[in-house]
Amino acid sequence: MVIGMMFTNIISAQKAIDTSQHLEYLSEISLVGSGQQRDVMMLPEVVGTKINAGKKNSLIVMDQVNNVVANNSMRQILAKVPGIHIWESDGSGIQIGIANRGLSPNRSWEFNIRQNGADISADPFGYPEAYYNPQMQAVQRIQIIRGAGALQYGPQFGGLINYVMRDGSNIQKKFQAESNQTLGSFGLLNSYIGLGGSGKKGHYYAFYDKRSADGYRKNSAYETQTMYGSASYKIGKKASISADYMRYYMLSQQAGGLTQQQFNQDATMSLRSRNWFSTPWQTANVKFQYDFSSRSRLHIQAFGMDATRHSVGNIASILTADTINKSTGQYNQRDLSTDKYKNMGLEASFLTHYFVLGKKQTLSTGLRYFKGQTLRFQKGIGSTGTDANFTTNFFPTELAFNTINTAWFAEQVIRLSPRFIVIPGFRFENIQSDVSGRLGINLVGEDIKVSASPIQRNFFLGGISSEYHFKNGFEVYANATQNYRPILFSDMQATPGSEQIDPNLKDATGFNNDLGIRGRKGNWLYFDASVFALQYNNRIGRITRINELGKTITVKTNVGNSLSTGFEAVVDIDPVKKYSKSSRWGLPIFVSYSFTNAKYGDYYISTKNAAGKYDSFNLKGNAVENAPQDILRAGIGYQWASKNHPQRKFIVQCQFSHVSGCYSDANNTVAASSNGVTGFIPAYSVWDINSSYTVSKNVSFKLSVNNLTNEKYFTRRAGGYPGPGLMPSDGRSILASIGITL
Repeated sequence: MVIGMMFTNIISAQKAIDTSQHLEYLSEISLVGSGQQRDVMMLPEVVGTKINAGKKNSLIVMDQVNNVVANNSMRQILAKVPGIHIWESDGSGIQIGIANRGLSPNRSWEFNIRQNGADISADPFGYPEAYYNPQMQAVQRIQIIRGAGALQYGPQFGGLINYVMRDGSNIQKKFQAESNQTLGSFGLLNSYIGLGGSGKKGHYYAFYDKRSADGYRKNSAYETQTMYGSASYKIGKKASISADYMRYYMLSQQAGGLTQQQFNQDATMSLRSRNWFSTPWQTANVKFQYDFSSRSRLHIQAFGMDATRHSVGNIASILTADTINKSTGQYNQRDLSTDKYKNMGLEASFLTHYFVLGKKQTLSTGLRYFKGQTLRFQKGIGSTGTDANFTTNFFPTELAFNTINTAWFAEQVIRLSPRFIVIPGFRFENIQSDVSGRLGINLVGEDIKVSASPIQRNFFLGGISSEYHFKNGFEVYANATQNYRPILFSDMQATPGSEQIDPNLKDATGFNNDLGIRGRKGNWLYFDASVFALQYNNRIGRITRINELGKTITVKTNVGNSLSTGFEAVVDIDPVKKYSKSSRWGLPIFVSYSFTNAKYGDYYISTKNAAGKYDSFNLKGNAVENAPQDILRAGIGYQWASKNHPQRKFIVQCQFSHVSGCYSDANNTVAASSNGVTGFIPAYSVWDINSSYTVSKNVSFKLSVNNLTNEKYFTRRAGGYPGPGLMPSDGRSILASIGITL
């Protein structure tokens, strides 16, 4: 009915006067937060063609982040986003692993990861791991929308993370050059050079970034190179087109995991010197925008990705030494695997404001088409050398995974009063997945075909959000949104004879709920506090049993459910600015805290009994793995600006981070296994100090001391790459950078 009324009123809507006081309608996400002095804030209700009202969200303004970001230190960049759990097992910042609400941080795969609004994970539905992450010096904003973003962007339980790259829109002249050079501990060298400008018809930006280091641990050297270019052009008064292209190369030595005893002895040691990882990556993105009027807008985006993942090394248990074979005088051959990803997508969204009974309403709707192919080559016989050699003559395992996804969403802002709005919405998804190829070669040289059937399913997700605005500018928000996670590629393949796929295997389904209050006052206060519930049904796992022939068989099936409930809050305050808005100095203080109670409902596993048969046990009540109960980040700082030279500023901040302990497996194993793969992950606390001095609008300096007290800790136990074993976090490091703008 609402949509029907919209069409009957569309003509009068174009002539009506906007009486809304709260609605913020911004054309580009790159403009949100421009000129702000705060590094975190909430998103406006409407940006471009998307609706953010009623959703728990955060916007990180990278220009206001105080620490040196050359190594992508997410512990500090996302410090004021409560509840973000970070795997700090890769000090290079190449592989960013983040999660929230009891979800897995593994390469951020529970989030919909995007760059400039386009997917950048390997395959958002079949293999959602984000091997590539942008260099944070080139990022202008980070947009985070929790699980309620599922209707507009994708069904992921974690929600959306969108890296908005610098595009030249904030440059006030036709040409500007900038350079940022960073030196740091463990041999870190980072060189960043950017060029950009803007004019009457558009803007442009390009950068080159090169980063290398020896790494905190032995055998953990790495190198990255990134080239990026973007341009935007206005076509008349109503239309604009933009395009960007990124080419990225990474080579990283993998130090491997450790046992608990080895970690206690020396966290920097490494027993793997021949393990390497590389991810050449390319993305392209074209956007077209047309403004029918000041109240109606069409946005079309086409994007593509061509990428590769290489790994070579000894992936055996860390208890097995990687030594030279005495009979050959060489190391043993390494395991080699390669993935190739080719994806393309098209998204179109439309937003319009219209009036019903004198009240302004807003409709956002859109379509999506995505096609992806993953070619997987595994169990290759690598060289006996020590270098990063990713060549081989033959891969016993060769698989082709294909995904086609189409979707339609719509959300409607219904303004019931000047202060109260309700936003119902839905998303319809169609996903087609199939796998073909071989898992290996049998003893007579025949292919072992993969045993899997094509999967096609349709899903309808619903959700509703709401906001109530108080006179003081604060607001209460609430939402309830369905989520799901499709069956992954790894769930579709089974080894014939020893493993089966449950023909009734279901996608994981569930929902996110939020109820909170948030707001801001001038330049001295920002806060957001909420309670949440995340239900995760049909988790996929393996149950081993004895079949009717008395043979042991492993079945991939849905093994259980989990529920995460908790509290998330952040307060960012400057008491000096409250009483003196024009004060040249300030005392910024923030506290970001989350409490998460993530427990399994029904969760079944199999264990072998004394008779050699398998029994199934329900782990109901066990804590979900990799789900710390408490995450606290807090900081206090001092900032000063010169009276005679306003551009001259000095900021120093001390940040404290504490993460409580958690289990690494669903069994809630406490004692560490001999190979370090399972066991409890203890709580840890880390101190960081960040400072910056802006000499003028052209020259600035930054200095960061990460892990000031040289805390010895770890956040992850890995069962495979980059382990297996316990993965130590970095010790104390110092980073210094100088930025020059011409």
